[in-house]
Amino acid sequence: MAKYFDVHPENPQPRSIAQIADAVREGALIAYPTDSCYALGCQLGSRDGMERIRSIRRLDERHHFTLMCRDFAQLGQFVRVDNDVFRAVKSSTPGSYTFILPATREVPRKLLHPKKKTVGVRIPDHVVTQALLAELGEPLLSSTLLLPDEEEPLTQGWEIKDRLDHAVDVVVDSGDCGTEPTTVIDFSSGEAEIVRRGAGDPSRFE
Repeated sequence: MAKYFDVHPENPQPRSIAQIADAVREGALIAYPTDSCYALGCQLGSRDGMERIRSIRRLDERHHFTLMCRDFAQLGQFVRVDNDVFRAVKSSTPGSYTFILPATREVPRKLLHPKKKTVGVRIPDHVVTQALLAELGEPLLSSTLLLPDEEEPLTQGWEIKDRLDHAVDVVVDSGDCGTEPTTVIDFSSGEAEIVRRGAGDPSRFE
């Protein structure tokens, strides 16, 4: 059974955040809120966590996992960002965007797109997510909590607990956070390519 945390959306309880972070360090797979729907997350180097996410969502090896980063400095450790791309990404973060960029050597090889050697990165604008990332001190390996054959992500913590009780280890509930995934921008070629239109305004990249 998944452990359930009811976390205040504006003033997250430090004790709860510390317990969730400890669970991640110990290998837990968590369902947690972001600024654009719920996500599944695990420790960066967790092969088991990654495979569990693939299993829950029925993903193939070409799926871009996302590194949920606390800030731009942390993001810069894991992807290469040239000057033009830097300005575009910097002006859009934190926010509901995921950027696909060439990975640095800090990223475990198993997380990379098999052909492009890229990875997704984002900086969320969500108090609870930011508190968790600050406590962890490293990115969360993440993927949108969108179940197979369903058009919209799950949005309620109690529903996630009910449906995924034996598939995840922790459910973090801080209220409704919307149903629209991030807007995904692929910068791997140096030019912006809109891969998915979502919660973030895509017009700035058109």
